[in-house]
Amino acid sequence: MFSKVLIANRGEIALRVIRACRELGVRSLAVYSDADVAAPHVGEADEAVNIGPPPSSQSYLLGDRIIEVAKEHRAQAIHPGYGFLSEREWFARAVRDAGLTFIGPPPEAIAALGSKTAARSLAVRHDVPVVPGTTEVLTGLDSAREIAADFGFPILLKAAAGGGGKGMRVVRDASELESSLGAAQREAKNAFGDDAIYIEKFIERPRHIEIQVLADKHGNIVSLGERECSVQRRHQKMVEESPSVAVSSHLRLAMGEAAVRLVRAAGYVNAGTCEFLLDQNDDFYFLEMNARLQVEHPVTEFVTGIDLVQWQLRIAAGERLPFVHTEIKPRGWAMECRITSEDTYNGFLPSTGRIDYLHIPSGPGIRWDGGIETGSEIGLNYDPLLAKLIVWAATRELAIERMHRALIELTIDGIETSRDFHLRLMEDGEFRRGEIDVQWLERRLQSLINVRPPEDTLLTATITAALLAERDRGGRPVAGNPPPTGGSGTSGWGRSLGAGAPGAVLYNECAPGGTGGWKQAARLEALR
Repeated sequence: MFSKVLIANRGEIALRVIRACRELGVRSLAVYSDADVAAPHVGEADEAVNIGPPPSSQSYLLGDRIIEVAKEHRAQAIHPGYGFLSEREWFARAVRDAGLTFIGPPPEAIAALGSKTAARSLAVRHDVPVVPGTTEVLTGLDSAREIAADFGFPILLKAAAGGGGKGMRVVRDASELESSLGAAQREAKNAFGDDAIYIEKFIERPRHIEIQVLADKHGNIVSLGERECSVQRRHQKMVEESPSVAVSSHLRLAMGEAAVRLVRAAGYVNAGTCEFLLDQNDDFYFLEMNARLQVEHPVTEFVTGIDLVQWQLRIAAGERLPFVHTEIKPRGWAMECRITSEDTYNGFLPSTGRIDYLHIPSGPGIRWDGGIETGSEIGLNYDPLLAKLIVWAATRELAIERMHRALIELTIDGIETSRDFHLRLMEDGEFRRGEIDVQWLERRLQSLINVRPPEDTLLTATITAALLAERDRGGRPVAGNPPPTGGSGTSGWGRSLGAGAPGAVLYNECAPGGTGGWKQAARLEALR
């Protein structure tokens, strides 16, 4: 095992890797920008080095500088987390050329799978079903028209490089093709530096199912089952769960075997994820390979009991996988909500500011992977993901109830977050029945953000947040003073109820505010 690992990332994933290192007896070396000088991952690491100004192009994307820091501080390996440099072939190669270990797949595997068109070609050659489409990029508008005519509308334009919905457009009619192609190319160029576009047949209302794999350096490859990632907004995942209500044991085996064939063909090593579309006839189609750790990896860890980040480190250090595909079956149900700094009542616009107060939920089956704390400054330099709230329970129904309870306990004052949106999602009948697909949230979104939450939810959330805040602060307000407002959840103002206090009165004001959504102003007055 390595003695020291540099974590080339920030936020919650940097903390996740630091903790995995500590449990394995490995020293951690963090890097940070000027904006992150007080970030939790900086204080938690054994060592930390400033690498530049806030823009990621001047700090977290400076691969040469990061390698230089690793060598200067005698780290043997670099963990890229996800995002930033995690899927850059040149960075993985540069790390290897510097005599260090890249904790991820080899650069050759990243190259084979990094281009979606190359990955599709590889899948076709190894009997992995793909969505009908092109294996070559478009050469122009005329070729796009010809291919679209062959497939029939609707079609999907997709960027050959990158992901996350960038450079992607659904085209439902020939009259939309020219403008959509131009928009997709511009967005792909801005996001990935590459405007190459290819075409797929657009499948109506499929589910997004992904298969987690681990592969060691000795040829052992295992599938760890599926994750359901269909709750998406603009191709960005909002909620993930494992297993999926739509995947039978037979289908799980078939999808897992397909994923293993693909990664073996690519010479893949370490953790990775094969993404599939699953149609309403239980036919599945390969979409792309994520040659890195996924944001949603905790739900797989919950249902398998396998620490994926520790196994990333172990595999990179040369260890063999001790388990086989047939031994791994999901236990119970896990669910993850992404908590982001977005105003969900105002078009999901970014929310910035200082986190004045944070209360993290706890109790059975609750996990919080966060990169924030009270006092954290939230700006616009990086992704809006603040934290991930993950729960486990014996059944999906219980997991939803547990997530609902945990979201009620979660309090983040000072900025707007997606917490209240997730609360309403957990109460939605269609979601609770598992009647979801990749287009479901887009169809359902307005009803979720416009309908007033149930009074009992608001009441419970308000009282819980106020009492927990006051308990944590240990203060006692002056009777009659109004509470400060702001942030997701309620104000932290309240009065702890002692054993002799007969109760409290809550005055709850709810109105669809301009930028703040349903503002909750709570006043607790002790009754004598």
